[in-house]
Amino acid sequence: MNTLDPAIASRLTRNPEGLLPAVVTDSDTGAVLMVAWMDDEALHRTLTTGRATYWSRSRQEYWVKGETSGNVQWVHEVRLDCDGDTLLLVVRQEGPACHTGATTCFDADKLDAVITDPQESAS
Repeated sequence: MNTLDPAIASRLTRNPEGLLPAVVTDSDTGAVLMVAWMDDEALHRTLTTGRATYWSRSRQEYWVKGETSGNVQWVHEVRLDCDGDTLLLVVRQEGPACHTGATTCFDADKLDAVITDPQESAS
């Protein structure tokens, strides 16, 4: 049952599965911690509990970040981008954000080695 405020729901542009990506950042450092998916119910739960709640596409169920790991995300802000198709969650992260135990899901596999100087490419 969708219990999201209709005024908020009307602003969302969902994908065909009814989901929006949620980019999660650390409230202290601004670091991007992870990206997850939310539907209307996950967003409603997040807004009403202050705990980050997501939709697991692989398990087809809701999950509250930290419910099993103890690595809780306390939500400080939820923002909607200008197109209404992406959410930004600003959280206070307790423990690592990534399931691998890393601080963020973006600690490994840096691709900056393949980036060339943009001024060289423009000439």
